[in-house]
Amino acid sequence: MKAQFMDLHAAADYLGPGAVEINRYQTEITDIVRRRGVFGQRIRQIPATGHPSRFFEQTAIVSPVATDAFVDPRNIVAKVGSPSRAERSVPLKALVSQINYNLFDIEVGSQQSQFAFLQAKDLADSVEGLMRTHDVALWNGSDTSLSAPTTPQYFGVCGQIEAGGNSTTIHTTDSIVDGLKSTIAQMVSNSSFEVRPSAIYANPVLLDLIDREMKTAYNVVLSTVDITGGLRVKALSTQAGDLPLIPEWALGYTGTPGSGTAVLPCYIVSEDMVEYHWLTDANPRVFQLGLPGSLASQMVVVKFGAPVVKGASYAHYEVKVNR
Repeated sequence: MKAQFMDLHAAADYLGPGAVEINRYQTEITDIVRRRGVFGQRIRQIPATGHPSRFFEQTAIVSPVATDAFVDPRNIVAKVGSPSRAERSVPLKALVSQINYNLFDIEVGSQQSQFAFLQAKDLADSVEGLMRTHDVALWNGSDTSLSAPTTPQYFGVCGQIEAGGNSTTIHTTDSIVDGLKSTIAQMVSNSSFEVRPSAIYANPVLLDLIDREMKTAYNVVLSTVDITGGLRVKALSTQAGDLPLIPEWALGYTGTPGSGTAVLPCYIVSEDMVEYHWLTDANPRVFQLGLPGSLASQMVVVKFGAPVVKGASYAHYEVKVNR
């Protein structure tokens, strides 16, 4: 082998009388990378009953129809009523992530003592990365059925609400605020179910359009409320009370707002009717595998579970805004 030498000038920023300047870095890494979403932290976390996780949903109260309830008081003949219940299930899904630590690189970093925290940070980021994937799939998972899974992903909340049939469109010339308020009033007026929406989720671009409309049409600035994690958001006064307008980056839209062809969806959600069924632990678990011949430390992050939208056909609504 032929030995090679490098000039110190190649590594130094400056060489001069009484001075040798070399590369140094701040010990903190600039990091504002987006991680968790809000929705996954607000819905209920429920232990799964098995695989699939099963539950019953009551679809009607035990009561005879009106024509059978009233009878001749001198000739009382009771009609037998029975509860209407349906069996439901949600198949569990698996999320996995892995990060490897090379023994040589770890020991070099330890001896330099400049980025000693990196191993812990990268493992935490691996967990956060898996949870980011989880948060996106909560809304947009590509599966299309709870009874007959078609992909390894979640059946997303957007898909479940859409499959429930509750969907409406606010056209380009219609008021966004009036459309949302009338839809919520329709939900609350349901005579069969006691529907109580708790939040409106939408991309921040759509929420900005709502804010502008309120200012232009009514010269009103929306009030604000505190939600999960100390986040403060705007609220819309409706027949279900003041509902928070929660910005959700995972909810995308198509087209350019203002072009007349853009479609911006938002979701009116009864959050206590949306559950995440988990197996063993609601949080991701980290496993360290045995050292292979390369002596690299292998860390595997695993999470089992799936979301289910209960009452998809009456307790939630998809609203598509055309702009």
